Amino acid sequence: MSRHIYACPLRWSDMDAFGHVNNVVFLRYLEEARIDFMFRLAPGDGSPSFSGGSVVARHEIDYLRPLVHRHEPVVVESWVTKISAASLTIAYEVKDAEQVYVRASTVVVPFDLAAGRPRRITAEEKSFLLEYLEDGSEALVA
Repeated sequence: MSRHIYACPLRWSDMDAFGHVNNVVFLRYLEEARIDFMFRLAPGDGSPSFSGGSVVARHEIDYLRPLVHRHEPVVVESWVTKISAASLTIAYEVKDAEQVYVRASTVVVPFDLAAGRPRRITAEEKSFLLEYLEDGSEALVA
C-alpha cells in the first residue's frame, strides 16, 4: 500500500485565540491533501478521473494534540480504507517527524454534476485507488 504525502504550509491566520491551529482549519488541511490526491494525481494524461465532481458525505476527526504555528509545513499522509461501488473512504494523519496531531477520515462520493446525482466509481478510478488501499481494507467494487 502506498500513502499520498502532502506538505501543507501553516499560515499565521490558521491560529486561533489560544495560539494553536483552529479545529476548523484542520478540515481545510484535509481538503488540500484530498484534492492533491484525487485530482492532481489522477491516472493518465488528460484522464477524466475524479474531474466530474465529488461530494463529502462524512468527516471524522480525532484531535490528538495542539499544533502551533511554525515555518515548516505539516505533513498530511492520506490512504484509502474502503472502496465501494459509489463511495470511498480516505484516512489521514496530520503529523511531523515527532508526533501525530490529527487522525481523520472522509467518505467521498463521486458526483455527476450535470445529472445532479451520485455516480459509480469507474474502473480507472478503482485501479488508481487500489494502489493506496490499506492492507486488509475493503474493496467492494466489481
